[in-house]
Amino acid sequence: MPAKSKKINEVAISVEHLSVKYENEPVFTDITFDIPAGNIAAILGPNGSGKTTMIKTILDLVKKDSGNILIFGKHLHENRHRVAYVPQNFEFDKQFPMTVLEFMNLTKHKGADENIVQGKIAEVGLDSEVLSKRLGTLSGGQMQRVLIAQAILNDPDLLILDEPSTGIDVVGEAAFVQILKHLKEKHNTTILLVSHDVSLVLTIVDTVICLNKKLLCVGSPKSTLTAKKLADLYGNDSHIHEHHKGHNHKIDL
Repeated sequence: MPAKSKKINEVAISVEHLSVKYENEPVFTDITFDIPAGNIAAILGPNGSGKTTMIKTILDLVKKDSGNILIFGKHLHENRHRVAYVPQNFEFDKQFPMTVLEFMNLTKHKGADENIVQGKIAEVGLDSEVLSKRLGTLSGGQMQRVLIAQAILNDPDLLILDEPSTGIDVVGEAAFVQILKHLKEKHNTTILLVSHDVSLVLTIVDTVICLNKKLLCVGSPKSTLTAKKLADLYGNDSHIHEHHKGHNHKIDL
């Protein structure tokens, strides 16, 4: 499938003066940022910083206290069909006899055939044989890929993922990075992910949003992931070791 065209300077997500409270306690206050269409963006911050609440508020799963959110220039209810979401935790009864194909069929558009499903499974690096397997028999990495395949089944313009690399080993993370790069390069999919993993962010992200109850920085990884800004975000004990281009990055937090 050819890449979707996007307007020059189009904004995928616009967040303006957003504040959220939980039981009258502020989760975050007066947050403003834009994510350009076609970008891979990451919300970075420590536990309890409001990262997951931010994406759930963008998805209208959490009620905002004040502010405004636009998805491709419109409110979510007008563009919900352009958005897909992969949660951090997907809980199900592993004894339930549902195959991967049956699971994929739960969300596909009417008229979509098995070839389309197989195509999406291939895009996330899985063989078509996985379609006949029961969900409960999949490894954590396989399940993560199936969830992404299901999310992209209807070709969303915006894909939101909460802590997608949690529980994935180094090999699995490398494969995950390639999946996201493929979605961006081949489909112009805008991707927003929540992560603790600074090394992952350095690898693939265009825009970094540093959040810890307030907005601490927004920009490219080069401008935001400095030792000083990471110390501001995670505390004075955090530090970053930067290596030459082409080497692995070692991050201590």
